[in-house]
Amino acid sequence: MTLDVVARRAGVSLATASRALNGTTRVREDLRRRVRAAADLLGYIPNAHAQALASASNNTVGLICHDVGDPYFAAIADGVMRAAAEQDLLVMLASTFREPAREIAYVSTLRAQRARAILLIGSGFQDRAWERALAAELEPYVRAGGRVAVVSRHRSLRVDAVLPENRAGAAALAGALLALGHREFAVLSGPPELTTVTDRLAGFREGLAQAGITLGPDRVVRGAFTREGGHTAARELLARSTRPTCVFAVTDVMAVGALAAFREAGVRVPRDISLAGFDDIPLVRELTPPLTTVALPLTAMGQEVIALALREPRGPRSRMLRVGGEVVLRASTAPPSTPLTGRTS
Repeated sequence: MTLDVVARRAGVSLATASRALNGTTRVREDLRRRVRAAADLLGYIPNAHAQALASASNNTVGLICHDVGDPYFAAIADGVMRAAAEQDLLVMLASTFREPAREIAYVSTLRAQRARAILLIGSGFQDRAWERALAAELEPYVRAGGRVAVVSRHRSLRVDAVLPENRAGAAALAGALLALGHREFAVLSGPPELTTVTDRLAGFREGLAQAGITLGPDRVVRGAFTREGGHTAARELLARSTRPTCVFAVTDVMAVGALAAFREAGVRVPRDISLAGFDDIPLVRELTPPLTTVALPLTAMGQEVIALALREPRGPRSRMLRVGGEVVLRASTAPPSTPLTGRTS
């Protein structure tokens, strides 16, 4: 029996069910009664060991990411775990699979276990209800002595943060692609509610604007923040009547999917279309052709975020560590040949 089943039986979200049973924050009394009644009916028993841990802080650090199967998160998690091992700390790793409610439920569980620190290494969601629910979990945890640090921008959280310079990095990439001679661009973008997507897209637009180029809405194709999302978005782009000479995928993982879609359609990279990504995950150096990207020091970012979380605060103000990105030009980009028009599939 799982908490998810209890939540469905009670007709509440997973996060509400978790809070109701953990007793870690206020939940409406009628909802709490419904959750408890469902748990009793279904014979759900909360993890007894976890409840025992609630009596004292421990040497566990909770690390919550969107998807540990994504090399971006795996590289940051590697940095966290290496730094934690040096201090004999145990890291509990959780993937939300990009479900915002699951992130809140995990935070609630880590609060109940009195984890020494909670690290959120995924992009924040631009959703007021989600932001309020997350703050409701984290604020009492911090007041009780817990430590929280995040990677990427979370617009409403007042916690320590490692902030990759997504906007500036995307602007610099746009400048480098313009210097190659490109003037016709398209972007494979992720879900607009993610702050990382917003910042990278805005930065790329700003970089193009420096050369007087406007990126129209028809030149932005949205997809999931995954390889499959990049593949689908690239196919949609190819089906349109006009084709750019250069494509920017807002993450390397999406670019990997786009490269496969281009290859399947007989579109040569970079001869027909140049392709660039963002992050510099390890595998992009091994692609054919190797991918142009904006390199972030992912493992170091993981080491920095846990260091921030464990360092004694100097005052009430949150600490921000900004991390710059470096444009790395590889063989997936080249000066444009004659622009192509028309459909290929």
